[in-house]
Amino acid sequence: MRGFKFIDLFAGIGGFRLALESQGGDCVFSSEWDSQAQITYQENFGETPEGDITQIKETDIPKHDILCGGFPCQAFSISGKQMGFKDIRGTLFFDIARIAEHHKPKVLFLENVKNLTKHYNGNTLKIILNTINELGYNVFWKVLNASYYGVPQARERIYIVAFRKDLGVKKFNFPSPKFKRIYIKDILESNDNTKELAIERNDIKFWKRDESPRLRPIQIGTINKGGQGERIYSINGHAITLSAYGGGAAGKTGAYLVNNKVRKLSPRECARVQGYPDSFKIPVSRSQAYQQFGNSVAVPVVEAVANQIVKYLHYTEREKVAQSIEIEQPLLEPAMISKDASIQMRIIN
Repeated sequence: MRGFKFIDLFAGIGGFRLALESQGGDCVFSSEWDSQAQITYQENFGETPEGDITQIKETDIPKHDILCGGFPCQAFSISGKQMGFKDIRGTLFFDIARIAEHHKPKVLFLENVKNLTKHYNGNTLKIILNTINELGYNVFWKVLNASYYGVPQARERIYIVAFRKDLGVKKFNFPSPKFKRIYIKDILESNDNTKELAIERNDIKFWKRDESPRLRPIQIGTINKGGQGERIYSINGHAITLSAYGGGAAGKTGAYLVNNKVRKLSPRECARVQGYPDSFKIPVSRSQAYQQFGNSVAVPVVEAVANQIVKYLHYTEREKVAQSIEIEQPLLEPAMISKDASIQMRIIN
């Protein structure tokens, strides 16, 4: 499967692309409507993504093996009727579906916020899963936390992996957590690069705390009333989920006590907690960088899932059976993968 072709939809700044290229993939098409994200993408990959995917014909997109996309979750106007493909018209997921229907790639690899599992009382996810099944795919999903896959950030996201039914993949294991002991203190820039990020106020409060290293955020104080963007965390723990939006003194990144000063994370530190290499260029303003990394995927998580996908594809192509492949863990029946997965399989079956 080295040299497999993939497309990068809702590409943002290229997190999916970094992950898939690390597994030997060749990106043959990308789409991203935001002009500032296009600048960052072009600076790092040497090409500017095509614009609004809703305006691009599926016939103008090259053939590919894997369709990737961290698609926005728009409200489904008639969510709950479980009408499959008919229910998704008018949403951005429809563009994924129409491209998949035309090209029939081997795999769909999608990412979204954890709340997708609860959106419209779970009906939105049901419609998405039913639609993918209707298009001819066996679909699997799971919520994964970036904290357990090598980056110091608590970021839970749903990952959806679907294999074309003729490939015979009826069982799929998401990658096992690595629990790498990495913390905010391990990814900090020098003080010289972060002086402007200090938060100096009279309403900062700390409390007695246990700051022993943990793979989760450790709150140690507040700014003002402690609302969103007003909580202070220890560098011995993990970052809170980066956000593209949100206010407060430390909006988008959270506040951290570094060398006895309270400050936000820098754009480079945000890149690091999302798993981007230091070679990744940040050509936009600080505010744009915060938004872009807040919208991004956690690259190591996507890379770990992509690695599993490639292993399964390699196996199905070489062996044509799915009996006893040695991968991250023994193959399980879909209903055994997780409680959520068992619910999902009942939906599809």
